Amino acid sequence: MTAYLSPDQILQLRDAALESGLTDPGVRPLLFDGIMPRYRGTLPMLAAPMHQLHSDLAQMNQVERLVDGSVPLEIWLRNAVAQTTEAEPLKVFQRALDEVARRAGGEPDILADRPAPEIKEQIVHRDDTVPIGFLRGGDLAGTAVARLKVPPYQDGAPLQPNGFPHAGTGWLIAPALLMTNHHVVNARTGAGAERPLAAPEDLRLQARHTRARFGYDSESGYLDDTDDSAAEEVEVAELVAADPDLDYAVLRLSAPPDRPVLKLARRPLEVADGEYVAVNIIQHPGGQSKRVALRNNLVYETDEHDVRYFTDTRGGSSGSPVLTDDWRVVALHRGTRRVEDVLFQGRTTAFVNVGTQMTSVLRHLETHAPDVHAEITAAQGDGRG
Repeated sequence: MTAYLSPDQILQLRDAALESGLTDPGVRPLLFDGIMPRYRGTLPMLAAPMHQLHSDLAQMNQVERLVDGSVPLEIWLRNAVAQTTEAEPLKVFQRALDEVARRAGGEPDILADRPAPEIKEQIVHRDDTVPIGFLRGGDLAGTAVARLKVPPYQDGAPLQPNGFPHAGTGWLIAPALLMTNHHVVNARTGAGAERPLAAPEDLRLQARHTRARFGYDSESGYLDDTDDSAAEEVEVAELVAADPDLDYAVLRLSAPPDRPVLKLARRPLEVADGEYVAVNIIQHPGGQSKRVALRNNLVYETDEHDVRYFTDTRGGSSGSPVLTDDWRVVALHRGTRRVEDVLFQGRTTAFVNVGTQMTSVLRHLETHAPDVHAEITAAQGDGRG
């Protein structure tokens, strides 16, 4: 594979780590927390701390992903961000993390050239309470969300030697139909123009070998992947619709699980300047058990095709439903973008998340896959908001 970062970027990370004290040998275990121990044991050990850190970064930069689907450099960078308080090194780590996460997830680089104006209004002294039914509705909505593992194929055979599964999130839009991102099913590493597309037959093979795990929950947020006590794994029969530009894919399940369908918003989400709108995301970050980003996830801006918002997501969250407080899906989460001079609750933020308006997805389905659109419309019934 092509390295995630250039040699100059690796040197910038090395210098930032030196400036923030991360070259200390005692910090190394913290930076490798969450990376498979078997992989850590393969890394060369050097006497000089600076050389050790540079070697670690260079080695991880060449590894697309491990057998569990994780990306070691991405995990290392997240740990570096968590361990850094100095502003300038933190910016270096955050920029590198964004680049690696986008390339590892194969996210299309749609918003890279869009300017992001500064937000002038701030939310202060406003009642943010919701009815207790909000929690019950969220718990029910969560049962329709599944963790996905997609194995890459090339020329009709499992991709080797880098054929480890890509993680993502999907959700029931009809009893036997699962919605997710195209780039999740595409299962390729890279961003923007560098993101390769699987051949049509390989894409269909990847879809048919996708594993959807419902009920993959844990109070602590971590659950052993082999623990089947609460989870239900469902096979995928076929890919029935997809579009790389809108970044959606619809998978037909081999058998409909006994779970509710998430209801869709009828109208696109529109947010006026200064308006307070919260959205919620149920997700499987990093391929781990289910987590939820609630309420503090404020919408930044919207247009006809996109919803942009502030939340905590990471690789594996792609394909998650973006829901309003009545638990209706307004957008399909697809990725994260770095921004400059954007304020969130009085502080500058480095990232804004983006999802595709579900109304845009439905319009595309109505034109290009009318049978699938009709199946979704029938499943939604008269209860759409």
